[in-house]
Amino acid sequence: MKDQAGLRRARRLGIGAVVVVALAGMNGPWLYRFGTERYHQYKINKPEYKAENGHWEIVEFPKEYRQNTIHAVLLHTGKVLMVAGSGNNKQNFDARQFDTRTWDPVKGTVKKVPTPEDLFCTGHTQLADGNILIAGGTKRYEKLQGDVTKAGGLMIVHNENPDKPITLPAGTRFTGGANGKTFVSKDPVLVPRAKKKFDQAGRFLGNSPGLGRIYVEAQKSGARYETGTQDNYRIQGLSGDDTRNTYGIAEKLALDKKDFQGIRDAYEFDPVAEKYIKVDPMNEARWYPTLTTLSDGKILSASGLDDIGQLVPGKNEVFDPKTKKWTYTPKVRQFPTYPALFPLQNGKLFYSGSNAGYGPADVGRDPGVWDVDSNKFTELPGLSDAQMMETSGTVLLPPAQDERFMVIGGGGVGESPLASRKTRIIDLKAKNPRFTDGPTLEKGTRYPQSSVLPDDSILVSGGSEDYRGRGDSNILQARLYDPGTNSFKRVADPLVGRNYHAGSILLPDGRVMFFGSDSLYGDKANTKPGTFEQRVEIYTPPYLYRDARPSLSGGPQTIARGASGTFASQHAGTIKKVRLIRPSASTHVTDVDQRSIALDFTTSGDKITVTVPKGRNLVQSGWYMLFVDDDQGTPSEAQWVKVP
Repeated sequence: MKDQAGLRRARRLGIGAVVVVALAGMNGPWLYRFGTERYHQYKINKPEYKAENGHWEIVEFPKEYRQNTIHAVLLHTGKVLMVAGSGNNKQNFDARQFDTRTWDPVKGTVKKVPTPEDLFCTGHTQLADGNILIAGGTKRYEKLQGDVTKAGGLMIVHNENPDKPITLPAGTRFTGGANGKTFVSKDPVLVPRAKKKFDQAGRFLGNSPGLGRIYVEAQKSGARYETGTQDNYRIQGLSGDDTRNTYGIAEKLALDKKDFQGIRDAYEFDPVAEKYIKVDPMNEARWYPTLTTLSDGKILSASGLDDIGQLVPGKNEVFDPKTKKWTYTPKVRQFPTYPALFPLQNGKLFYSGSNAGYGPADVGRDPGVWDVDSNKFTELPGLSDAQMMETSGTVLLPPAQDERFMVIGGGGVGESPLASRKTRIIDLKAKNPRFTDGPTLEKGTRYPQSSVLPDDSILVSGGSEDYRGRGDSNILQARLYDPGTNSFKRVADPLVGRNYHAGSILLPDGRVMFFGSDSLYGDKANTKPGTFEQRVEIYTPPYLYRDARPSLSGGPQTIARGASGTFASQHAGTIKKVRLIRPSASTHVTDVDQRSIALDFTTSGDKITVTVPKGRNLVQSGWYMLFVDDDQGTPSEAQWVKVP
C-alpha cells in the first residue's frame, strides 16, 4: 500500500510537471501565467520548501463577521481582540456602526462584541490583571480642502479672573473686534481661572490668564466668512465682570482641511467576559495616542490629536489601574502621534523616533531616553535617514535584557513618497549608545510589520514603498532577522499586501497573525479608490515544519518575580532556552508591549524549572506566554503564566 501511495504521488507530480512544461511551450501569455502559477503553488507547498521558508495561509471570516480591523491585541484566553470602531469608514461613523470581534485562532470561531464608542485610532495596552486598557478614538472625521463649506478653526478662550473658572456652552458666539465676523463653538469648554504671578520678593506682577481651546465655525457657508489674520473676539451672552475678563483670540479661520478629532473616553476590555468596561475619561481628548506601561505599573498616555483636531501640546497623562483615574505628568513633552515609547530597566522610556505622522516636522522627532518624572530628555546620535521616521517600525530585540532595539524602514513626513531601506540598531547598555545601520531592506519600506518569535528571530514582513501603497507599491516580501548574526534571511512571500492600518501578532502556538491594510488607491495609476483588506493571513514559520516540537505542560499559572516554577516536558533534556513573551497590542506600526525575556532554567528527567528575573521594569506585571526551545530551535506551544 505504501509503495502504491508513493507511486500515485509521483505520478501526480509528474503530470503537474508535464502540464507546466506544455503550457510554457505554447507561448500563450495566459497559459504561461497559469502554468507558472501552478508551478509556484506546487513549489511553495513542498515539505522541504516549507521547512526552509515557512508557509502563508489566508483566513477569510464569514461575511457577517468581517470588519476593517485597525487594532489587534492578544488576550490571555488565547483569543485575539480585533477592534475596528468605524474602520476608517465615514458611513459607519455617521451610522454609529462601531465594530469589535474576538477571534479564536485554534477553534476558528468569531464573536461580535458591542462597541460603545468609535474606537477607531485609539490607544491600547496590556494591564497587570489581564484586562486591556483602551483610551481615545474618533470624535469627527477629517474634511479635506474642498469639502469644508464653513470657515472654522481653533479659538483660544482667555479667562483673566483669578477667582473662578468659567464654562461656555456649545453654541457660544464669538464676534471679531476687527473683522466683525461671528463664529459659533461646536462643544462646551471649561476655562480655568487665572493664576496670580509674583516676583521673588513676593510682589504681585499680575494675572496669567486661564486658557481653553475650542473649535469654532462660521454660521453660514462661503469663502466670504473666512478671516486672514489674528483677531480678538468678544463673547456674546456674558454679563458683569465676565464680559471684560473672558475673551477669545483666533488666528486664521478658513476653509482649510480639518483634521480628525479625538475623544477622552477610556475603557477596560475584560477578556473573560468579553466586554468593554467604562473607566474615567482622560483629561485630554486623543486620536492616535500611545499607551505605555511605567515602572510603577501605571499607564502613560502620550500625544494624539485633541477634540478640535490639534496635536495635544505635550500634555501627557497617567492612568492608575487601582483608582481608574487619570492625572497629568508633572511637565509637558511633545511627540508626533503614535510615538514608539518603550519602558527601560532603569525606569525611563526609550523613544526611537518612530511615529505615525501627525505633528510638526521639527518638534519631538529626535530619538532619545526620556525621564518622565524630571522631564529630562537625552538625545541619541547616529540615526540614519532621520528625516524618514514616519511609519517606521521599532522592535525590542530578544532577549529583552540586552536592551537592543531595531528601527525598520520608514517614510518622509506626511504624504511624502520617500521611503527608507535602512534598519538601525542601538544598544542602550553601551557606554555611549548610538545608532548603527543594520542590514538593508531590498526596497524602501513604510509600514513594516514586525513580530518577535520564540526562537529569538524577528519576522519582518509587508509594508509599501509609497504612502498608503500608492502606485500599487505593496511589498510582498518577508524576512527573518537573526539578532546573533545581524542578518536577514528571505522566506516565503506573503499572499496579501499590507500597508497602512495593518499589523501582526504572535500567537501562542508560534504562528503569526497578520491583519488589516488600507490602500489609498486600488490601481497602479492611482485612479481607483482602494478597498480595506479584511482578510486575515497566518504565517507558519519554518520551525513548525520540523519532525516534532518539545512538549510543555503542567506547572503553576502564577510565578512571582524572582521565583521559580516547574513544568513537565517529555523533551526536557533537549531544551536550550526559555522565553517569556509579553503578548502584543498592535496598531499603526506601533507595538510597544511585545518583548521576549530570557529565563534561567534547570532540567531533571522530564521536568524543567524556570526562574523569572527580579526586575520590575524588565518583567512588568501581567500575563505572558512561556515558550521552551529545543536544540533545533523549535519552540513548544506556549503556557500562559501570570507575573503578579
